[in-house]
Amino acid sequence: MIDLQQAGQGREGYELLAAQLESLLADERDFVANAAQFSAFLFHELGDLNWAGFYLNKDAQLVLGPFQGKVACVRIPFGRGVCGAAASSRQTQRVEDVHAFPGHIACDSASNSELVVPLVKGERLIGVLDLDSPSLARFAAEDQAGIERLAEIFLRLTDC
Repeated sequence: MIDLQQAGQGREGYELLAAQLESLLADERDFVANAAQFSAFLFHELGDLNWAGFYLNKDAQLVLGPFQGKVACVRIPFGRGVCGAAASSRQTQRVEDVHAFPGHIACDSASNSELVVPLVKGERLIGVLDLDSPSLARFAAEDQAGIERLAEIFLRLTDC
């Protein structure tokens, strides 16, 4: 596990993760296989997470996809909760305290902060990548930039 929380190691840590993800996904294009690998990779390589995975755009709502962590909410309407806000705005949501987020959906009461990256290919919203942490303010701007880069790699190397 890479400790990205240590001062001065965040960017270098994400560069290493990017290289590892490129290698992990290099020989496979299948969406489900790559999404499963990517969520497991994030869950085990990033510290202080209790959930990492995907919600996929199906008929203008988010439906649970491959993930690592406890069982989760299966369907989330666009505009509801952190994931729904990311889907409807198509902008990353970095939330220091999910309990203060209007309309937060508590799939796991142990989650206290969240980072949700919309997955857009061309003009099409594929879904969102959702990371949850039991710690408040777990995700910094550097984490957001690093995870957004990893999501770009995933989209480039995956058929969706």
